[in-house]
Amino acid sequence: MKQTYDINVEAFLPLTAPDEFKKLLPIPPESEDAVINGREEIKKILTGEDNRLMIITGPCSIHDEKAALEYAEKLCVLREKVKDTFDVVMRVYFEKPRTTIGWKGLINDPYMDDSRDVMEGLRRARKLLIDITSMGMPTATELLDPIIPQFIAGLVCWAAIGARTTESQTHREMSSGLSMPVGFKNCTDGALNTAINSMIAAKSPQSFLGIDQHGKACIVKTKGNPYAHIVLRGGKRPNYDSVSIREAVETLKKQELSQAIIVDCSHANSGKKFAGQAIVWNDVINQCINGNSAIKGMMLESNLCEGNQSMSCGPENLEYGVSVTDECISWETTEELILSGHEKLSGKI
Repeated sequence: MKQTYDINVEAFLPLTAPDEFKKLLPIPPESEDAVINGREEIKKILTGEDNRLMIITGPCSIHDEKAALEYAEKLCVLREKVKDTFDVVMRVYFEKPRTTIGWKGLINDPYMDDSRDVMEGLRRARKLLIDITSMGMPTATELLDPIIPQFIAGLVCWAAIGARTTESQTHREMSSGLSMPVGFKNCTDGALNTAINSMIAAKSPQSFLGIDQHGKACIVKTKGNPYAHIVLRGGKRPNYDSVSIREAVETLKKQELSQAIIVDCSHANSGKKFAGQAIVWNDVINQCINGNSAIKGMMLESNLCEGNQSMSCGPENLEYGVSVTDECISWETTEELILSGHEKLSGKI
């Protein structure tokens, strides 16, 4: 019998159903409270009910849970110190989109050896989210694979759709059903129109193919996500300046969309250099001091130590607390920026 399907498929590996997977790692009450409260605080900031800024900070990608937990513990202390001006959320990214090939993140390849044990990656990701939210720390992540939210999204307070996937219909549909606010980044060339189209699609009811909690393929019908917003990450030129933000607000207003602006201090806004993030941060803080109420938050790529490192030495030889993907600022710089921003904004909010 001639075969016309699955010609290039090597194997189908069984995937534990989401409901069975969650029974193995249930959400404890303290995590549940952190997620619910975290989402509500973010929603209020986006709508202007809360005048504080949301600060999403953490490693470009998670590859070492021990280092991530050490970072989370430090961030919890800092979060409490600046709570009057900032709502601090930890960036906990497990999936990395690739232009060609490369390490795709903790979920896809947890052992960093191309063994691609996805079930182990999901287990480790969910466990880490439980540990972090159990501290009372709200979490943020980028959602890339449309199946993965069924396994971890219940522990996420804010989600990003990246510059490479903002144009994807699949991700727009997925976002329409997510339970948390979703930020759409502008495309890598800096254009806003794809992110704006994504916001329109995400706030609308959608029907698409997916899986349910039992792992069964089904048609997913969504209500639409009312908390879709834009994230400015730069493009051919930076777009964190006051002129770019004003133009973004006017464009969003014409489309009758949320005019809440989140500024990514990294990526093209910093020239992909960790030292550039402080320049963006200080400029945006000054805009807020001068009354720019459209800015609702900022994103920092931050780790225990600054810079990044190559994975070519093997996972056993990696330097502790240093990013294996984009360059990050150090914890000391992160703390200095956030505390100085808090001091400048105290009394203004």
